[in-house]
Amino acid sequence: MAELTATTGELLQRCITEIGGDTRVGQQQMAAEVLATLLGRGHLMVQAGTGTGKSLGYLAPALAYLAADPDARIVIATATLALQRQLTVKDIPTVVAACKELLGKTISFAVLKGRSNYACLHRARMEIDENQAALFGIESVVSNKPNSSELGAAVVMLREWVQEQLSAGDLADRDDAPAHPGQAWGHVSVSARECLGQKCPAFSECLVEKSRDIAKRSQLIVTNHALLAINALHQGMALPTHDALIVDEAHELVARVTSAASAELSPQLVGRVARRALPYLSEETGSAFLECADTLEAALDEAEPGRVTDPDSAVAASFALVRDAARAAVRGIGTATEDVERFQAGAAVGEVLDIAANLAKLADSDVVWVSDREKFGRQACIAPLDVAGLMRGSIFDETNSVLTSATLKIGGDFASLAASLGMVDYRSIDVGSPFDYQTQGICYIAKDLPAPTKAGIQTPTLERIAELVWAAGGRTLGLFASQRSAEAAARFCRSEVPGSKILCQGDAQLSELTRQFIAYVDVCLFGTLSLWQGIDVPGQTCQLVIIDKIPFPPPDDPLQQARQLSVSKAGGNGFMQVAATHAGLLLAQGSGRLIRTLDDRGVVAVLDPRLVTARYGSFLRQSMPDFWTTTDLETAIAAIRRITGSATVAAD
Repeated sequence: MAELTATTGELLQRCITEIGGDTRVGQQQMAAEVLATLLGRGHLMVQAGTGTGKSLGYLAPALAYLAADPDARIVIATATLALQRQLTVKDIPTVVAACKELLGKTISFAVLKGRSNYACLHRARMEIDENQAALFGIESVVSNKPNSSELGAAVVMLREWVQEQLSAGDLADRDDAPAHPGQAWGHVSVSARECLGQKCPAFSECLVEKSRDIAKRSQLIVTNHALLAINALHQGMALPTHDALIVDEAHELVARVTSAASAELSPQLVGRVARRALPYLSEETGSAFLECADTLEAALDEAEPGRVTDPDSAVAASFALVRDAARAAVRGIGTATEDVERFQAGAAVGEVLDIAANLAKLADSDVVWVSDREKFGRQACIAPLDVAGLMRGSIFDETNSVLTSATLKIGGDFASLAASLGMVDYRSIDVGSPFDYQTQGICYIAKDLPAPTKAGIQTPTLERIAELVWAAGGRTLGLFASQRSAEAAARFCRSEVPGSKILCQGDAQLSELTRQFIAYVDVCLFGTLSLWQGIDVPGQTCQLVIIDKIPFPPPDDPLQQARQLSVSKAGGNGFMQVAATHAGLLLAQGSGRLIRTLDDRGVVAVLDPRLVTARYGSFLRQSMPDFWTTTDLETAIAAIRRITGSATVAAD
């Protein structure tokens, strides 16, 4: 232990020197606790504030541990592609090089993603018959006709690209993504169920198998939360065996696992799969399968949007009808792999069967609901009521684990998030942040404004936003609870604040809006959820963060409603454990956009008086950085003017 502790410290210091960083007490604390966990001390939750350098804080002890045991393997799971790239392109190579110099040992590492991220070479090379081409509007695949749809053009482009770049058949590596990446990518990739396995003609070249082989030969594997969830759902089949697990961005783990365990069933999906299966079915079976799509659509249209609980309802009956029709179709198609199109059509029918069967059960452990979509009408959705048991039984009971994030403490402690993760026996530590939030930032809470209503953002709130934006001269990130509110605030400020340049999510690609926001300090960027967590803009560009309302989950969200009800029935406080915890996490993430470096200064303005007037307000405030707080508008305006007064007009 003493030798590994010394090695960890030396590795950490060498990496800090290499990147030109500073020694941080919190980072050293974190490294010591992570090492103790890797050596067998159960589970650890580490809150490491922005600027701590948490990646090196867990990588240094991880590589020291792997260097001491060449047969060991550690998995790191992240939520975002950005962090995954940072780890594999920058952080891990730095620590690997330091380990080689210090210990003379090279640690192997690999990236492992879900199957949907890789192209299927066999599918991309397959000829598509006229019926399938016409079905999806991709005539030019089999003829010289022009494409009849944008989707068809995207499919053709992807097929050509896959065949040209066999080593780069990873969706995440594409810079020239097609207009319909999700839909088009489905025509050059396959699900696990559709995969032919070793019988595939392209098996020896398979990108998925290559990535898995590399991972099996590596000591350190970097993956994502979704694949971690899939591994849990499928009895450890997605990841190689490993000695320890490190989960970065762990505040997102519950949402990612929930998403991986969820499914949707729409009339369009059933109809599309049925048409794909028709050539292999009897007329009676094929017609029944095709017609059940219409029955499902009619039942969904008649049902009230929201949770489905009545097993005698028409919509529940339609789930059972789809289940029975899909089961008959699966039997009719068979499971032989000699005919690839037939086999993969059967796999697609099997997936519909599984979803419909689970919907029809209306199990107490699931939440089933009808949802409206902006396009294509209604669909049925299913999600687990709770993922704590799954994570505890299939993830945390299997291996020592480290969970880390800048925001794990909600309401001042780790208990809320730990409960949702299914963690019972764990150690926790908050290693703090190098930032002095009390002197670097101010939290202004608009106690005098009216409380938000369901009707949307109110005029007094819009006027307050305009006043704050005017005082800041731009430099504002506006975080809104809905797209409608963001757009209303953008329109109001454009008309009421002379010379203001307001960018609003939806005006252009988010990457382009972010680029403009970073480039000019007199620009404002307004948006919704992706900005609450997904933007990192240090310096003068972002010196005012406006939050229009406490980000509680929508009151009509069936999954959140069901989870609150379940907690309440068990004797807990459903509102605090579900809705307030959700809001606290987003407030922590959103207000954390303000201070990103030691030199940053600014104001977070929360325009929801409930943050100080409601009983749950103190719980939510404890989730946010420890800013100096005021409810006085004049004080906030004066601070904004003082902070932004010496800023230059443009950053480029």
